[in-house]
Amino acid sequence: MRTLNLGILAHVDAGKTSLTERLLHAAGIIDEVGSVDAGSTRTDTLDLERRRGITIKSAVVSFALGDTHVNLIDTPGHPDFIAEVERVLNLLDGAVLVVSAVEGVQAQTRVLYRALRRLRVPTLVFVNKIDRAGARDDALLRDLTAKLDPAMVAMDTVEGLGAPAAESKPRERDTAFVEDLLESLLDEDLLDAYLAGVEALQEAGGRSHAALDAALDSAFEERVAQARAHPVHFGSAITGAGIESLIEGLRRFLPGSVGDPEGPLSGTVFKVDRGPEGERVAYARLFTGAVAVRDRIPVGIDREAKVTGISVFEDGIDRARPRVEAGRIAKLRGLGEVRIGDPIGRPPKLRTEHFLRPALETVVAPVDERDRPALHTALTRLAEQDPLIGLRHDETRRELSVSLYGEVQKEVIGATLAEEHGLRVEFRESTVICVERVTGTGAAAEFIAKAPNPFLGTVGLRVEPANGTGVDFRLGVELGSMPLAFFKAVEETVHETLREGLHGWQVEGVAVIMTRSGYWARQSSAHGGFDKRMSSTAGDFRNLVPLVLMAALHRAGTVVCEPLHRFRIELPATDLGGVLAALAKLRAVPEPPELGGGRCALEGTIPARAVHGLGQRLPGLTSGEGVLESVFERHEPVTGPVPSRPRTDANPLDREAYLLAVSRRMTGE
Repeated sequence: MRTLNLGILAHVDAGKTSLTERLLHAAGIIDEVGSVDAGSTRTDTLDLERRRGITIKSAVVSFALGDTHVNLIDTPGHPDFIAEVERVLNLLDGAVLVVSAVEGVQAQTRVLYRALRRLRVPTLVFVNKIDRAGARDDALLRDLTAKLDPAMVAMDTVEGLGAPAAESKPRERDTAFVEDLLESLLDEDLLDAYLAGVEALQEAGGRSHAALDAALDSAFEERVAQARAHPVHFGSAITGAGIESLIEGLRRFLPGSVGDPEGPLSGTVFKVDRGPEGERVAYARLFTGAVAVRDRIPVGIDREAKVTGISVFEDGIDRARPRVEAGRIAKLRGLGEVRIGDPIGRPPKLRTEHFLRPALETVVAPVDERDRPALHTALTRLAEQDPLIGLRHDETRRELSVSLYGEVQKEVIGATLAEEHGLRVEFRESTVICVERVTGTGAAAEFIAKAPNPFLGTVGLRVEPANGTGVDFRLGVELGSMPLAFFKAVEETVHETLREGLHGWQVEGVAVIMTRSGYWARQSSAHGGFDKRMSSTAGDFRNLVPLVLMAALHRAGTVVCEPLHRFRIELPATDLGGVLAALAKLRAVPEPPELGGGRCALEGTIPARAVHGLGQRLPGLTSGEGVLESVFERHEPVTGPVPSRPRTDANPLDREAYLLAVSRRMTGE
């Protein structure tokens, strides 16, 4: 039986979770379709999800479609939870993008489709809610081809559009359908061959196009599998109209997994939950190899863990199994301190390694000061489930900060802390997260047994700009010049130190080259044991690196950069002047507008800190008809006053304060 790992994606309220319920019902997994409004759906398991009627965490549920085992992953639709969607995209063999027949292509629809196209995930489109007043079919299809991709082909026709009894039926294979298929392929050679074949049949007096149609269908199916064409199905998740046609599309167009269970173990963790005893439970997809209970497997970097339990998703529930093989999704227990994104076995080659980073940050404070330790524990657990929360603990100011994608996420975190942990909290106003980039080259070194270095280690580091957004650590000394554990301590501390640069922001796009190294080998006093005063340890290097690295960074210099979003606004053409004036005040840079049919589309860039304000003002500027979408594009140097963020530890550039903090940490004061 082949496995199809299928994602359901949509703008919030397009009917994604309702479609999941309908597919489960069609497969015989549930006897009655759950209701989002009533909070009775299978995949929205959190109380907060049921009450709000939105999906917050991705959920997995399985069913069989003939000889295909489907792992269906229901993902959040709200843009504040886009990181949850990005993680899921690495797992998918295919996707269904749900679009409302009433609201049409919305802001998050565009964002999701761009991600699917960029990662080449084979995608079917399901136009939902054909039974609702105001539903569109042909006009909506034109919007899909204009706003998403011209290679969209309607597979169904709708009867009774906009009425409760609306039905969807497969299209007849008429001239219009064949022309749509040919246009979607964008292949002149195939078009010429098809037309030549039709002409030859007509000249010979024949009427059968079976061979030509089969070749055309095969070419279309190949394009769909390559994510270069997209079948469009129409229906209603509430009434069940069009569901059989969609299921047939899943069988026909979406390829399944072809993992090798005999190959080397390779998989990835995409979700972490807590079990009844508080233990971590890892949700993982295996790409190759297999895992059995009691196997010791590599997890993350340089760690091993013993698998104590396995469950796989079958027939709508997860069932305990002794083994799981490539292609499947499983829940694994016993992996210790496993985190989202950890590889299992050999790191797989994923579609994307870099997720959209949060652009906002807020301080979280307990209403009751006595709850501060419990709040730290609770936020740590939330960060386990979503590492992009980016928990920061400022011990000096006794502040806890978390990263955010938007204000709705802030509300969800607050509600989760109240309901699951019994903690009432307050949030400060959200601020934008900046980064620092190196502007030049700087170097520094400190030598063992030479003032002012109090540590038993020699470290020299050079800092210079590098491509990308990460930290590139390199060795400019011989690998054998020190024990490997000391080099590892240096590299890890380099990454930790650069989380807070000269202005307190994370440093990115930087290369750090180790230019000097030295240590004292393990020694003992006469007739005595190991003498720390005469022997270097990894701790010496962990304490020394921040002093050297920050000195080198200070000499290189950094520039603070703020996040810029690419925006798109659709609005009535008559309101363009007022919107342009508002954009100018927000330091946005618009591009020439696209005008047509009394409407206007405006694209450009805008500082991330201004996006929320623009969203609040746009309805008033456009009589409620303006639609805004935005997505992070890049960082650019800040103009005006340079923002800084307080450090969470002692600043290594203040040598006296830093050494005092190290001393207190080492003595446990």
